[in-house]
Amino acid sequence: MKRRSFLQKAAVTGSAAAASTLAAPAISQGVHDWRMVTSWPKGLPGIGTGSERIAKNIEKLSGGRIRIKVYSAGELVPALGVFDAVSSGTAQLGHDPAYYHLSKSEACAFFCAFPWGLTSDEMNAWILHGNGQKLWDELYAPFGMRAFLAGNTCTQMLGWFRKEINSVEDFQGLKFRAPGNQSKIFQKLGAVSVQLAGGEIFQALQSGAIDAAEWVGPYNDLSLGFYQVCKYYYSHGYHEPGPSLQLTVNEKAWSSLPEDLKAIVKTCAEAGNTDITAEYNAQSGPALRSLVQEHGVIVKPLPEDVIVACGEKANEVLNEIYESGTPIVRKVIEDFMRFREQVVPWTRVSQQAYYNARSRPFTFKLNSRT
Repeated sequence: MKRRSFLQKAAVTGSAAAASTLAAPAISQGVHDWRMVTSWPKGLPGIGTGSERIAKNIEKLSGGRIRIKVYSAGELVPALGVFDAVSSGTAQLGHDPAYYHLSKSEACAFFCAFPWGLTSDEMNAWILHGNGQKLWDELYAPFGMRAFLAGNTCTQMLGWFRKEINSVEDFQGLKFRAPGNQSKIFQKLGAVSVQLAGGEIFQALQSGAIDAAEWVGPYNDLSLGFYQVCKYYYSHGYHEPGPSLQLTVNEKAWSSLPEDLKAIVKTCAEAGNTDITAEYNAQSGPALRSLVQEHGVIVKPLPEDVIVACGEKANEVLNEIYESGTPIVRKVIEDFMRFREQVVPWTRVSQQAYYNARSRPFTFKLNSRT
């Protein structure tokens, strides 16, 4: 798909008013007509199409007892308005990242991604087999909603830059689009943080309104055409090592469901979590190859001293959030950090050790056949 086809359908203004004119969803003869709002440009591969698959699976497995109309960013509510729409009941379902909503609670970040936090596998472990889901339920209860894991874009790229980053000084005055707590880290390094929805990034780069931007990774970044403006593509994606997506559900709508339909919604979210994650793992490599070989993108890691500086600032941000946090914020952070401390040693001697071994300079391939 072309970038233009996404952006033409991803306007984010003037939509909230339209939402108020819609009739309340019907519940007749055991059929629940629901709306799902998302933060994604229409048709965007992975997160956009993945949310649509979740909705279709719920309809199929429920035998049509739950019917869902999916709205892309701007069609019903703005891209960053998903949380409020689900909380208020404008929509019964939402699909977006929790860290878009730090104004609700700083704890939201930990259910998506926190710099130097958990990988996608570790996030799944914390939410599903640690205290993560219980804490998530507690966090969202006052907003009249709940959430389930519903996808992961896997370790992301740091972002797109017009110029090389050779030292910390290169961040001075840099206008950078970054979400969540990454924006706070870059501000500490001298950058100017700019908050934009995904569908607005290309135009901002093209016009010079921003100098650099983070979005997702090769799969989506190729689709949105950022290579047309920026040629330097940086890792490490320390800021989002395992960014989880959420399926949010309005609590009144949830309570209206019989137990079998609740199980179907939850199971479809879990299936979507696996499905979307697998799609990014499958497609990011070919997309990265295309960016480099076909579009001349220069992929570079951050210099070591910059990585160290980012780590130091991330620790400052973590402690600032904790010290000023509400009881639930502190509770989430304490459990998140405790789980991280428990799981990292195993990751280090299992997956990380294998990745290190696989990088050794030897050739692993099938012998040629005649």
